[in-house]
Amino acid sequence: MAVSSFLRAAGAVCSLLVLATGCTSAPDYTPKPKGYNRIDLPAHAYQSLGAGHPYTFEYSRYAKILRDSSYLAQPHWINVYYPKLQANVQITYSDLKGQPKLFNRMLEDARKLTSKHEIKATAIDESVMKTPNGMRVAVFELQGEVPSQFQFYTTDSTRHFFRGALYFRTATANDSLAPVIEYVKQDVVRLLNTLKYQ
Repeated sequence: MAVSSFLRAAGAVCSLLVLATGCTSAPDYTPKPKGYNRIDLPAHAYQSLGAGHPYTFEYSRYAKILRDSSYLAQPHWINVYYPKLQANVQITYSDLKGQPKLFNRMLEDARKLTSKHEIKATAIDESVMKTPNGMRVAVFELQGEVPSQFQFYTTDSTRHFFRGALYFRTATANDSLAPVIEYVKQDVVRLLNTLKYQ
């Protein structure tokens, strides 16, 4: 009887030793590098905007033209919407009708709409681009967790005021969206380089 009690006690001690050594060893864990969702972007391809607006341009074949449905929308405000990317380039257009006061108001509005993002922007880079049609375009690239990463406007100061802003309908962080932002920016540059007034 004493031998069986001894064997049971020895087995219990061995089990405890195995458990104790198993608990004290370092875990076999390797941290994983930060990853991003894989985004497959198609090759750039373009089509012309149909008639019915006082302007025309080329836009992506992977985008749809939608009327702006906001209550403030004017007749020639549209959205260049990318369904698969959840990206939207909002386009607004105003006929200045040779009115300097209207021109000044539109210019001030364009600046205000960009500066609204200063709270979240880590930087706002402003540049001027000249298109093959001789237009000068003010371009604003916004960095940080901002809702609009790219904005622009162009005007002849007497008749046409054309403004746009890129937005994404997703909560994904902008660093994860970086390839998509660059992709759509290339399309916007094509849009601006082919912009003509009717």
